[in-house]
Amino acid sequence: MNDKPQQPDATDDEPATLFERVTRRSFLTRVGAAGVAVGTGQLHSLALADTALADSDEASQNGAPSGAVPADSGNVHVQLNVNGTLHELDIDPRTTLLDCVREHLRLTGTKKGCDHGQCGACTVHVDGRRVNSCLSLAATHEGEAITTIEGIGRPGNLHPMQAAFVEHDGFQCGYCTSGQIMSAVALLKEPYGHSDEDVKEAMSGNICRCGAYSNIVTAIQQVRQKA
Repeated sequence: MNDKPQQPDATDDEPATLFERVTRRSFLTRVGAAGVAVGTGQLHSLALADTALADSDEASQNGAPSGAVPADSGNVHVQLNVNGTLHELDIDPRTTLLDCVREHLRLTGTKKGCDHGQCGACTVHVDGRRVNSCLSLAATHEGEAITTIEGIGRPGNLHPMQAAFVEHDGFQCGYCTSGQIMSAVALLKEPYGHSDEDVKEAMSGNICRCGAYSNIVTAIQQVRQKA
C-alpha cells in the first residue's frame, strides 16, 4: 500500500497559461476578426465620402457655386476693407487677421514669424494703428480700414519709408522688413521724441535677427526729419 499523497493533476486543476490557451486556430480567428473590423471602418469612411461627393454634385446641379460653404460649416461671413478694397469672405471665426490676409487674400508681404506677437513681422495697420495681426481675429475688423505692406507702396511708387530702408540698407535677409516698415510708418504719427533712443524704444516690438538696427534707425530718422 502506497501512503504517499497523490499530487493533483496540473492539467485538470490549474488554468492554462496565455500561450497554452492561444492555438493556431484561435490566433487566425482573432486576426480575421480584426481585419473585418478595420475593413468595415474603411468601407464606412468611403460611404461617407461618396455621400458628401453626391451632395456636392447635387448642390452644383441646383445652381450652388462650386466650393460654396455649407450653411452648417460654422464659418462666418465677413466684409473686410483691405488696402482700400472690400472683400467678401466666409472664414472660420478663429482665423487670425494674419492668416486671413495671407491665405485667403494672398497678400503674402505680411510675414508669419513667431505667431505669438513677439517679433513684429506680422505688423499691419488697422485704422492707422499698428497691430500684430497674428494676435487679432479677422472677423473682429469689419468696418475698419486694414492696410498691409502691399498698400503702403509699390515698385516705382515707393513710400518714403520704403525708399529710406533701401537707401540705408535697413534690412539683410528681409523677412522682418515688411513689419519693420509698417511699424516705422505708424511711428511717424505717434508722439515720440526725436532722439535715436526714442526711435529704438518705439520700434522695440520689431525684432531683426540679422541685427540691422542701426540702419533701420537711420532710415526712420531721415523720414522723420523730412516730414
